[in-house]
Amino acid sequence: MTGTTGRRPTGLVDVVGDVDLPTRLLVFGVARHDGTIPAADVFAVAEACGRSTEQVRSCLRRLLKEGLFVRDGVGQRAVFRPTDAGLRALAGFTERALLAYARDTAEAPWDGRWHLVAFAVPEARRPARDTLRDHLGRLGGAPVHNGLYVSPHAWEKEVLAVAADLGVAEHVTTAVADELAVGGEADPRRLAERLWRLDELAARYRAFLDRWSGVLDRLRAMERAGEPLPDSAFLPGALAMGVEYRACVDADPLLPRELLPRPWPGRAARELLVRSRRLAVRLRAAGGRPALFATFHDLVDALPGGTPAGRAGDGPHTRGGDT
Repeated sequence: MTGTTGRRPTGLVDVVGDVDLPTRLLVFGVARHDGTIPAADVFAVAEACGRSTEQVRSCLRRLLKEGLFVRDGVGQRAVFRPTDAGLRALAGFTERALLAYARDTAEAPWDGRWHLVAFAVPEARRPARDTLRDHLGRLGGAPVHNGLYVSPHAWEKEVLAVAADLGVAEHVTTAVADELAVGGEADPRRLAERLWRLDELAARYRAFLDRWSGVLDRLRAMERAGEPLPDSAFLPGALAMGVEYRACVDADPLLPRELLPRPWPGRAARELLVRSRRLAVRLRAAGGRPALFATFHDLVDALPGGTPAGRAGDGPHTRGGDT
């Protein structure tokens, strides 16, 4: 892909080639604040990202078949409106990213309490049991033993709501403890590292930083040269970067900073994502906000100082994160 100068406009898309870019993520990324997805926006973004019209149409048909959206109109004028299930799916698409930044900027320290969930769902209800277990993992819980999960966050309301929806609330027990020891280990930070395998998660974040940390320098060089950033570079790059970041944050229990090793690369990854987005939007040849990940851009605007680290602008990126 080339820019207006005939050269590759930026290294932003140099690393996109071997990143799997799911069409569904692209479609969800175009959703507006009320969850509606204008077909014209989807096809415009898809074209810039090298997706065919048929790939997008196939994805939209699946979303309709799954009952996540209903369609008003036809062709480029169609608007896809979310059902209740669609709204839940869209919320799941953004809520962890929002939560990650909220945890980075939280001023209240961890209260030192461990929140435990135990369940003994009968074998006859195995599908419900498996769903409950999966949901505990998505909420950031760690298995202590079979049927026993722990989190440093007050998650009881969410857990019990899921259990009620699954019809297994009578088989679920919750408890809160000021102290927790597993296999003789009681130090909170070492315990967290053991339960959540934070070394593996940190390695994933560092791989993200290694892959994408050069983007800021390339964007700054474009800014100095007065070179605009065409959507043929911006949109595929933003999508690929978002895919890889989401893979990290989806595996992240988003623990309180008191339980994390320092420096923590997850914080640095979020800082890199914010600064890259801000600068790329500023350089965008088309001007204004792109349709892709507009909700995320609102989050970027709302961050104090513009970054999770609390420092304004797109200044030097620090790989270490918080200290």
